[in-house]
Amino acid sequence: MLENYFPILILFAAALAIGVGAMGVSYLVGPKHPYQEKLDQYECGFSPLGRIRMRFDVRFYLIAIIFIVFDIESAFLFPWAVAFDSIGLIGFVEMMLFLLVLLVGYVYVWKKGALEWE
Repeated sequence: MLENYFPILILFAAALAIGVGAMGVSYLVGPKHPYQEKLDQYECGFSPLGRIRMRFDVRFYLIAIIFIVFDIESAFLFPWAVAFDSIGLIGFVEMMLFLLVLLVGYVYVWKKGALEWE
């Protein structure tokens, strides 16, 4: 029974070796010219120094939510595409309705200007 998991173990070991090897080569070969701005903490495009209660632009959150919605859409499309032959016309119509709802939401967001970055 355990011999069935051996290819997975080999794949895991190869992925680990490639990741560690790439980081090691990057560390050994890469340029090392640190300066103060490069060593400072960086988060969300704002300097960590200054006021704690800094106002965020809502568009950061809107873009993130829109990204998540379309990411979930693609997650639903892959299994649908794999099972397309077996689900028949009903599955096709249901997916088209799902895509229509997402398209209506996308057009609404577009018309509201949430995708404009000014």
